[in-house]
Amino acid sequence: MYSKDDILKAVSTVIDPEVGFNLVEMGLIYDAICNENMEVTVTMTLSTKACPLHQMIVQWVEEAVLRELPKVRLTKVDLVWEPVWNISMATEEVKARLAG
Repeated sequence: MYSKDDILKAVSTVIDPEVGFNLVEMGLIYDAICNENMEVTVTMTLSTKACPLHQMIVQWVEEAVLRELPKVRLTKVDLVWEPVWNISMATEEVKARLAG
């Protein structure tokens, strides 16, 4: 089985094209688990419900996990809206660059 850190590393290859940061450093990934059947579930949100790239970002996350973690048989994205994302969830570097 892969660890949460393994999955986050894979998902960090997905860049939010609007801001140029990866989804992990943006704070958009809430959880990631791999079960004994090598099935991964990524629980995440988007910066806004109106995100025009909603479907594409979900697809990119699924593809990144399958590409980066070759033993994974299935990837599912659980898109949630609670808690609502806000900039305080991002890394300090992201906050500084977006504020500046």
